[in-house]
Amino acid sequence: MRRREFVILAGGSAAAWPRAAVAQQRQSTVPVIGYLNPGGMPADDAHVALTAIRQGLREGGFVEGQNLTIEYRWAGGQPDRLPALAADLVRREVAVIVTTGLIAAMAAKEATSSIPIVFLTTTDPVELGIVASLNRPGRNVTGVTLISVEISSKRLEFLLELVPRAKTVAQMVNGGNPAAINATSIREMADAARALGRQSFVVEVRSERDFDAAFATLAERGADALFITSNPIFGGNRRRILTLAERFRIPTAYPDRESVREGGLMSYGSNVTTSYRQVGAYAAQILKGAKPADLPVHRPTRFELVINLKTARALGLTVPVTLQVAADEIIE
Repeated sequence: MRRREFVILAGGSAAAWPRAAVAQQRQSTVPVIGYLNPGGMPADDAHVALTAIRQGLREGGFVEGQNLTIEYRWAGGQPDRLPALAADLVRREVAVIVTTGLIAAMAAKEATSSIPIVFLTTTDPVELGIVASLNRPGRNVTGVTLISVEISSKRLEFLLELVPRAKTVAQMVNGGNPAAINATSIREMADAARALGRQSFVVEVRSERDFDAAFATLAERGADALFITSNPIFGGNRRRILTLAERFRIPTAYPDRESVREGGLMSYGSNVTTSYRQVGAYAAQILKGAKPADLPVHRPTRFELVINLKTARALGLTVPVTLQVAADEIIE
């Protein structure tokens, strides 16, 4: 090799070294957050929770694939896998763990007392020991509660206005939940039904394979209306539930407006998209240095009633004018 060529090559390599070192340094400083979900991985990116969480992160200055990496862990509807998945994220030394559902939050809390955890849950995280209090959660955990269990009575009232003939109301819960979680939801529903002079019973599902049998049970036991609780297993199987509710002609109330927009009868609850965006926003604040203990557990201040008139007509139901006026959204 000629001396001139060697000098040029050597100079070029030397110049490349600092650039490579800088690139490697930048890559090493990109924060990594873990996402722990008890459900199955969605078929595409059009996942309500993920889209909203990413939006909250983006509004906080973090964009996946640019200055942020997300490690995804899905339990596939098998909650017993969550502790191992949470432990894996801890070994990965992620900067924050974001969880969906209380079981995932509990698994993450058991796995680490130092890595910040941001959860979204539908129940009271204080009652179940996830945080010390809503205003001062303490230690390394904070998040968002939809408090949808506590509004069960109002949701049932709206459903019975739509289906006044209903004498028996069923509630569908995730049988894979710890007993304490389901007990609160079941108690609230049973008390609300009793106060309104209705009978109630519960059907459980543990995986996507259970939905057909669950709806067959609803028909056999004469359920006049169905109440779907907030849980990742139901969000992940939304289309299946909607199809079965239509096939069995069971008027059904959902916890989220997305189900109603896709053909469900009605929903009453907080805006799930807004809540998931808040989870992303909290994760972004923590990445910037905020401490979970200083971030109050976020609670919704507004609840929305959404009714699908087309579905009501298909079920032979007449939506009272008073209910149409009270609705935040009417879907034709």
